[in-house]
Amino acid sequence: MPRRNSGARLRFLEKRGCFYIVWTDGGRSRERSTGTADRQQAELIYADFIHTNQRPAGPRDPAQIFITDVLDDYAREHGPDTAKPQVLASCVTRLVAFWQGKFVADITRVSCKLYQRARQRSAGTIRRELGVLRAAINHAHREGRITRTVTVWLPDSPEGRERWLTRAEALALYRASMREPKVRLHLPLFILAGLYTGQRKDAILSLRWAQVDLERGLINFHTPGATVTNKRRAHQPISAPLLRRLKRERWRGTDLGYVIHENGQRLKDIKRGFKSACARAGLADVTPHTLRHTCVTWLMQRGVPIWEVSGFVGMSRATIERVYGHHHPDFLKSAVDALK
Repeated sequence: MPRRNSGARLRFLEKRGCFYIVWTDGGRSRERSTGTADRQQAELIYADFIHTNQRPAGPRDPAQIFITDVLDDYAREHGPDTAKPQVLASCVTRLVAFWQGKFVADITRVSCKLYQRARQRSAGTIRRELGVLRAAINHAHREGRITRTVTVWLPDSPEGRERWLTRAEALALYRASMREPKVRLHLPLFILAGLYTGQRKDAILSLRWAQVDLERGLINFHTPGATVTNKRRAHQPISAPLLRRLKRERWRGTDLGYVIHENGQRLKDIKRGFKSACARAGLADVTPHTLRHTCVTWLMQRGVPIWEVSGFVGMSRATIERVYGHHHPDFLKSAVDALK
């Protein structure tokens, strides 16, 4: 028999080092952190909680709803529809640790910068996490839970890396990967796939043989049933060097198995082996994502039209033009010709 609903009360939890508001709802024990070990401050937060939860149903002012409530609703309602719910869950966990006990109205430019200082992570990481906070608040507003949104400050976007590999560097990396004992059965193929498809690391590691048509020479990087995101995955023809390698590797796989695998199991990541191969090849500031930069750069240097590069790698034309446009032999050619 479920326990009857009980009123909220304040309790200090020793193992967490702060006061929590605890209550029973629908037979389930619930709790919410006040974010403080100070009794007087906790009682003020507790009083606000009681006042807020006694209000009639409907949109509430941002000063009357906890940030943790907004994040919890967003994670439960939006999380299952995301391509990587584990990434969203990680961001929410980091946000809750800082914002617990605070209300939506407490979000200001200053408090967001305090969050950045407390996290001590890169601008890209902070931007991603605060972006989740912004999305959660907008979600609450759309769902009619708060009367208005608040502004969430985000740090400026970090400049994109321009590191790419020359042909000589790419060859050195490939040869080095073949001399790495623990990864020589899968790392060389990963490097070739990155260089000759321009796809992201996760798209390559999640590729199955069922998505590869060796007879027609086609790869469909979009996983059937997967959520479509802004990080598009291309359906593209296979270049000759990669096709030859794939045909040699096919005997090691099964129809539904992963193209790049270790004893039939999907690789969770490839960073360690890749880093070791880079060190052996004498390459600095190179990551798996550098292979994608390299592919696009090579295509642009060969004079491939931007729209065709966009379709091949699954990247927007605007991004290609902004980041890689200067590699194209026709870059600003009309302007230079006009000055002759």
